[in-house]
Amino acid sequence: MISAHRQRWVTGLVALPLIYLLVVAGGVVFVLLIAAVSYLTLWEFYRVAFYSEPEHGPVRLAPILGMILTPVIVWLIYRYGMTLAMLVIAVDLVLVAGLTLPLYKTDDQAPLVVAKQVFGLVYIPIFLSFLMMVRFGENGSQWIFWILCIVAGGDMGAFYSGTYLGRHKLCPWVSPKKTIEGSIGGLAANVVVALLFKLVLLPDAPVLPAVVLALVVGAAGQVGDLFASEFKRSAGVKDSGTLLPGHGGFLDRLDALLFASPLAYLMKTTIF
Repeated sequence: MISAHRQRWVTGLVALPLIYLLVVAGGVVFVLLIAAVSYLTLWEFYRVAFYSEPEHGPVRLAPILGMILTPVIVWLIYRYGMTLAMLVIAVDLVLVAGLTLPLYKTDDQAPLVVAKQVFGLVYIPIFLSFLMMVRFGENGSQWIFWILCIVAGGDMGAFYSGTYLGRHKLCPWVSPKKTIEGSIGGLAANVVVALLFKLVLLPDAPVLPAVVLALVVGAAGQVGDLFASEFKRSAGVKDSGTLLPGHGGFLDRLDALLFASPLAYLMKTTIF
């Protein structure tokens, strides 16, 4: 049997060349990548979010509508930016809210169906689409690789520093294994990786903004990781899926990147 830790490395190494080719290809290929990953990740999110819900019609229809709209949202952002995508979100909110009105007669938790369905659309396809906006900006592919390296470096730094140095719990009611030492080690790794890969990918990028970006992206990633743990714990599940050996599901692997992507895009467009 291959250990979960070794599976994690094997899966990452197998996926790395494919990710490289898809990012470099850009264009519609990268859009399809974001749409496909968004679709699979949102499916995992809805599977967990609606796992304990009774099988009323609106509960079944709400996530189906979200899945249908996911590729539409990604495509609209690619072609027209965020404005039309947010209009789709607004229309979806009205539709799902209307669907749940009859449900409230027998279930006073009906508004949660709306909250979970709409939140999923913002949390996953909208947030991941910020990577698409980064990719189609100046030096887009270099920026994507840089962001991915920073997030992955922080994840590994937090894991190993927490494993070997961790003594003080960071947020035990959400994630018992995470430690303050691991969090600090992760942020330190974010900065080191950002500066090292800047030399290769973006040599003209100024150092101080790069450090700030690394810390902001790293902190957002850690919050994203903890939020995903909170979400899964509240639903009573350990992993969101099993599609990625050693990692669980797509949501388990992308939880940090989801929160980091909008802030990375914001910083790219404001301080660089």
